[in-house]
Amino acid sequence: MQEPFHSIPLVWIIQEDSLANRLPVYVERGFQNLLSYWKSVFSRVNVIVFPDYTLPMLYSVLDAGNFFVIPGSPADVWAVEAYSKSHEKYQLRKENGFLKDEIVVVVVGSSFFYNELSWDYAVAMHDVGPLLIKYARRNSVEGSFKFVFLCGNSTDGYNDALQEVASRLGLLEHSVRHYGFNGDVNGVLLMADIVLYGSSQVEQGFPSLIVRAMTFGIPVITPDFPIIKEYVAEGAQVIFFQKDNPEGLSRAFSLFISNGKLSKFARTVASAGRLHAKNMLALDCVTRYARILENVLNFPSDALLPGPISQLQQVSWEWNLFRKEIDLGTGDILNMDEWGTSTSSRNSSVVDLLEEEFTKNITENENRSADQDTISELDWDVLHDIESSEEYERLEMEQLEERMDGTFASWDDIYRNARKSERFKFEANERDEGELERTGQPVCIYEIYSGSGAWPFLHHGSLYRGLALSSAARRLRSDDVDAVSRLHLLNYTHYRDILCEIGGMFSIANKVDNIHKRPWIGFQSWRAAGRKVSLSISAEKVLEETVQETEGDVMYFWAHLDMDGGFTRNNNDVLTFWSMCDILNGGHCRTAFVDAFRQMYGLPSHVEALPPMPEDGGCWSALHGWVMQTPSFLEFIMFSRMFVDSLDALNANSSKVNSCLLSSSELEKKHCYCRVLELLVNVWAYHSGRKMVYLDPLSGSLQEQHPIERRRGFMWMKYFNFTLLKSMDEDLAEAADDGDYPREKWLWPWTGEVHWKGIYEREREERYRQKMDKKRKMKEKMFDRLTKGYRQKTLGG
Repeated sequence: MQEPFHSIPLVWIIQEDSLANRLPVYVERGFQNLLSYWKSVFSRVNVIVFPDYTLPMLYSVLDAGNFFVIPGSPADVWAVEAYSKSHEKYQLRKENGFLKDEIVVVVVGSSFFYNELSWDYAVAMHDVGPLLIKYARRNSVEGSFKFVFLCGNSTDGYNDALQEVASRLGLLEHSVRHYGFNGDVNGVLLMADIVLYGSSQVEQGFPSLIVRAMTFGIPVITPDFPIIKEYVAEGAQVIFFQKDNPEGLSRAFSLFISNGKLSKFARTVASAGRLHAKNMLALDCVTRYARILENVLNFPSDALLPGPISQLQQVSWEWNLFRKEIDLGTGDILNMDEWGTSTSSRNSSVVDLLEEEFTKNITENENRSADQDTISELDWDVLHDIESSEEYERLEMEQLEERMDGTFASWDDIYRNARKSERFKFEANERDEGELERTGQPVCIYEIYSGSGAWPFLHHGSLYRGLALSSAARRLRSDDVDAVSRLHLLNYTHYRDILCEIGGMFSIANKVDNIHKRPWIGFQSWRAAGRKVSLSISAEKVLEETVQETEGDVMYFWAHLDMDGGFTRNNNDVLTFWSMCDILNGGHCRTAFVDAFRQMYGLPSHVEALPPMPEDGGCWSALHGWVMQTPSFLEFIMFSRMFVDSLDALNANSSKVNSCLLSSSELEKKHCYCRVLELLVNVWAYHSGRKMVYLDPLSGSLQEQHPIERRRGFMWMKYFNFTLLKSMDEDLAEAADDGDYPREKWLWPWTGEVHWKGIYEREREERYRQKMDKKRKMKEKMFDRLTKGYRQKTLGG
């Protein structure tokens, strides 16, 4: 819910009702803030997926129009297999009072009606009545039958209602029993010899209780609903009967009974159903999830796109991936406690944690309010001291007014300004604690981030300092740099998004002496820690020691471009710097770079404008993870500002509105320039003759990349010469100073300082004029005193 992750597609899969059962309690107790919080959380999610159609009804209070149901989750099979490893069928029957040779028939129905006896079960009793009369009215040579109704809660009077029906039908005592959904549902199913699905409701999805019964290896009798017939075959995995047809049900039931025991046919159906249940819903489930991802995800340019959904064939779950969890005995989502919560998830539920935090905050606020309402003796002493201090200040002010010749401002204004100055001074001192830690350090690495969600990825210590691209994103109690306050351009969300990290670099370079006074400077994206390429403690020590001994222009980098990262190579082509840049920018990197480079230097169309980058197997910098001398950094920024301006000019001249020259992906339009600018430092460092050294982020070992002696004949030194870049920078500054803008939206003046010789001369003249004005005023003041006289008032007069 925090930037920079707020725009990432998020899909939730909710398979339990723990939160749903708490929602009425929150309403009853007046926990409106907690309800509002959960509503905002559910609104953040792109799609919330439920495994059946009952859960969306329970969570309807939080529905933000993003609910989606995908039946067929492997959780039911997973839960059954885990339960089977820790429970034995006949031991459960013994504990529940069922004899080994008794036929236990479990009647289940729809779970939509959870807390009250439903019409669904009344209809079921009508259909099952003939069976009860035939098999539960007397003991016969055909065997002893016990009918178990699985419905509702065990404490809501279900059992009494069923016993009344049994008595009315003249059934044997204890031949009909009741178990609730708040008990051991899996245990009830495992004890069964036959499961009868007696619901009269046409289900939207395949009933999960039937899946569980089949997975336990229990023969199932079910109405011939279309949703069930779609996945199982008559007489092969289950037996069907026509709904509201007691005679048909009796005929189907008789197929499973032979001489008072389960027939061979019943065991065959149960065995086939167990094998079939494991994967019968897998294809539809996977296909529906694929459709969701197809609609939710916008793939970046460098992603290998998945194949079409139509190519999916017969799908089975990868049960070997679930095996470890099954062996641990987890996953029972139907065994619920008094809250209606899965017992396997109660111990570590985020619902519990948020609830505890919310109630704790309420208690603290109430205690704080109670403390504030009570005035202690100490409060009276403080109030007396304040009044005495104010009286003393008032008398002192009166005495000073009598001694002063004139008053330039009221004492209230002076006092207010003094207090404000003290407060600002205190805040400045607080921010300077980090600066004191960095005293004596030769280098400072600025970690660039754009939201509070990135805080856990940032480093602490004297080597690092945060650089926030948004004022609201700055860490509390830190001396992080606010990039927006240093560069007004970053106030505009559009430019902050398309420039990304290099926008933060522009802000540091803008009047750099005010913020950075060290000989070396470095940067690192917050993403480096997430990709495990940030510096280890040993590598940090190596870097600090190395820069103190380094002479000459060197760029040290530790996050390198992955030249092999799983990309498909056609015809065994070797990935080069520019081909990787194309992959990362939708195939448009070279074209955009050439056009921007040509416009930047005013090159004619027949002149080559793509700087060559070697294929020597060396590494290239990525994620802005590098360190160089501060003057070299300012030179790089000078080059980058002009390149970005040319690139923006090309993009602004595009005929398409809100287009991006570097990508056609909707996902990358927002951050249009980011990926090419991430690689720009490599082009500048290589062709300006800087030594490039790779620092292993783990071991701290150093290795030079693309040695300078091997660059002879490849470097374009004439385009990256400092004298040329400086003259180009001054030409742009003069045009900006004169108001001679080449286009309406000229980006360059907004990316940093604007200086040229004329500005220096004008500033010098202004300083000289101010100096002369000051001298003139002093002479006039002295002349007035000599001519008009000056008499000081007598003390106490």
